Amino acid sequence: MATQTTPQESDTETGTPGHLPQVTEQRVEPMPLDMDWLRSVQANTSAIERRAAALPARRSLKKAHQAAWLLRAVTCIDLTTLSGDDTARRVERLCAKARQPIAPDLLDALGMAPITTGAVCVYHEMIPAARKALEGTNIPIAAVSTGFPAGLSPLELRIREIEMSVEEGASEIDIVISRRHVLSGDWQALYDEMRAFREACGEAHVKAILATGELGSLRNVARASLVCMMAGADFIKTSTGKESVNATLPVSLVMIRAIREYYERTGVRVGYKPAGGISKAKDAITYLALMKEELGDRWLQPDLFRFGASSLLGDIERQLEHHVTGNYSAGYRHATS
Repeated sequence: MATQTTPQESDTETGTPGHLPQVTEQRVEPMPLDMDWLRSVQANTSAIERRAAALPARRSLKKAHQAAWLLRAVTCIDLTTLSGDDTARRVERLCAKARQPIAPDLLDALGMAPITTGAVCVYHEMIPAARKALEGTNIPIAAVSTGFPAGLSPLELRIREIEMSVEEGASEIDIVISRRHVLSGDWQALYDEMRAFREACGEAHVKAILATGELGSLRNVARASLVCMMAGADFIKTSTGKESVNATLPVSLVMIRAIREYYERTGVRVGYKPAGGISKAKDAITYLALMKEELGDRWLQPDLFRFGASSLLGDIERQLEHHVTGNYSAGYRHATS
C-alpha cells in the first residue's frame, strides 16, 4: 500500500512553457489481493443507469464557464493515433497539435497562457517519432502495450513489449487485461497478471485497460477495477477504442465509485481514463462534471484524469472559436494529424 503524500508542483510551475500548473500524485503501490473485499462488491444496474442518464440533463454551463471547462478538458486529453496506417509523419503532426492544441489567437482572446494536451498516445513503433517531436516539452508519451487491443499474445511477449516501450522513452504504458480472467472469475490470475505488468513498467505509470464492453456486467467492471488497483494500476481505463462498446456513463460511474471506495479505504488516489467514442465537447463537460461530483476537484487534474481521444480536440476548438467570435468554423480547420 502506498503512503499518500501531499501533491507537489510540477516542473511547469517553475517556468517550463506549454502547460497549466499541475500537481503530481505518488505512484500507486500494490497491496495484497483482498478477496473478502472483492466478494462484497455489487452493482445496482438500474440505479446506476438512472444516475448516469440524469447527469447530462442536470449540468449546463454557458459562456465563460463553459470555455474554462473546455480548456481544462484539453489539458486532460491523451491525444491518440492508433491506426494500422500510422506513419512517423502523422505522429509528428499529432505531436505538433499536442504542443499547441488551441490556436494562439483564441488563447489570447480568452486571456489564457499556452497549454498542451495531457499526453500523446501511440503504438510502440511510433515512440521514436513521438520522442523526437516532443523534445523540449513535458508532454508524456503513452504507449499501448501487451498485445493491444486483444491482449492475447503470450504473457512473456506482453511483458517484454512493456519493457521495450519503457526503454524507447514511454513514460506511461496503457496495458490491456486478459478479459477471460474476469469472465471466468479468476481474480487471482488477473491480479498476478497486473502485478507482472506493473513490475515491468518500472517508473513508467501504468493504465489498466479493462475493455469494459467485453466484461459482461457492471459488477464484473467494478471487481476488475478493484483488482487492478490492488495490483498497482496508476489509472484504470475503460476501453481500447476498438471494442463495439467503449466508454459509457454507467460504466464510468461504476469505475469512478470503485476509485472512490479504494481511496476511502487506503488513502491512495488512482486515476481514471474514459476512452473510445468521446468526440464532442459537450461529452467532455459531462465527464468532467461526473468526476467533480463523484470524486471532487482533485480528480480534475491531468495526473488523475485523462480522455483517450483523437477527434475530441477538434470539436473543443470549434466550440471555443464560437465562444470568441460567435461563428463556428469548418471542422477541417482543426485537424489533429
